[in-house]
Amino acid sequence: MLAVIFIAVMVVLASVLIHYEALRLTSELIPRLVFHPQRRILFVLMTTLIVHVIAISLFAFSYFLMSEYFALGSLHGDFKVDAIDYFYFSATTYTTLGIGDVYAQGPMRIVAAIESLTGLVMISWSATFTYMHMERFWTLHHKDRKGGS
Repeated sequence: MLAVIFIAVMVVLASVLIHYEALRLTSELIPRLVFHPQRRILFVLMTTLIVHVIAISLFAFSYFLMSEYFALGSLHGDFKVDAIDYFYFSATTYTTLGIGDVYAQGPMRIVAAIESLTGLVMISWSATFTYMHMERFWTLHHKDRKGGS
């Protein structure tokens, strides 16, 4: 049980730190970009999506390790023991979609529960970050359309 909690804490910490650094670097980079305001917003959106895919991948890799190397649970249901299925389970868990066609058994269920909470917080953080930048660049977008007035 302690091993699962340790894995969960490490993956959450890695996800939060990667998310934080990506958003911090994006905030520093955005003002220096000479893109049209619309492209700046798209840059923010793409950055946040990439960061979420990285976090989902970290959790997927942790499920793989827990299942295949540490015997800390397994995934069942419509599951074929390949990277795509681990990623799929992680994505549905992270986004709290939870379809249920693939499900965790054993101690790794703790990591799945924590991944849902982590995903909820990270998605909310990204939404707030995106909103802040959209609010800032929306006015620039309207000024560009009116000829800079």
